[in-house]
Amino acid sequence: FETPVVGLVVPHLDYVRGAEVYAGGYRAWVGAAKPDRVVILGTNHFGVGDGVVMTELEHETPLGRVTPDRDVLAKLKEKLGDRLFKDELDLVPEHSIELHLPFLTHLFGDVPVVAALMPDPLVPMISDDGKRVSTPEFVKALGETLEEVGGLTYFVSSADLSHVGPQFGEPKPVDDDRRVEVERHDREHLGKFLENDAAGFLEAMEWCKNQTRWCSVGNMYAVASLAKAADIELIDYKQASDDRGNHMVSVASLAFLGT
Repeated sequence: FETPVVGLVVPHLDYVRGAEVYAGGYRAWVGAAKPDRVVILGTNHFGVGDGVVMTELEHETPLGRVTPDRDVLAKLKEKLGDRLFKDELDLVPEHSIELHLPFLTHLFGDVPVVAALMPDPLVPMISDDGKRVSTPEFVKALGETLEEVGGLTYFVSSADLSHVGPQFGEPKPVDDDRRVEVERHDREHLGKFLENDAAGFLEAMEWCKNQTRWCSVGNMYAVASLAKAADIELIDYKQASDDRGNHMVSVASLAFLGT
């Protein structure tokens, strides 16, 4: 890219099936300036928290420990309180943050991170009693915080797209017709995302009721809101399925381009 890449959408599919798409995304940061921090927004697959979930702890990786940006966390805590950290145990089994840390360490060394699990904005909170942090609250607070601390911030949206087939509750195995149908649906909504209109993307997903179960609408919306990119470009799109058609997951890599 001739324009600096300030953020990426990259998968959290396992490395074996998602290797090409991970590589296509992270190649955009080879030789890039080292940022002051990387904001990584993931998906809460297994946890109990229905709000935004963060931790103040370090992350263990095969390449060593990755530390949080403590200045950013302190300011977020001032704005939002301990609500952000109530469900931090949700991060223990969660892969959508950890799969990206080796890439970031390889590219940038000991860069600090701001990691959060984002809820699905299409699903109402169990109890909107103010005891958990909503996506709009978090996006507003983090945007203000990043302006206050300054420096260069990169963003990662850890996102898988469609999940179809019997493993995900559908009655029929995934065949060629279903693959074509899903790709058409995916590219339609990726096209909406590429318009760089976070609210419009969310409205489109609400309208179609997320019929193919994109699992990362929340973090895609949040990163699109925070990155303030001049443009977004699609790098790659793939579908990963098993031989029997029991499941198929689609993934993509996209680049947020700065001014």
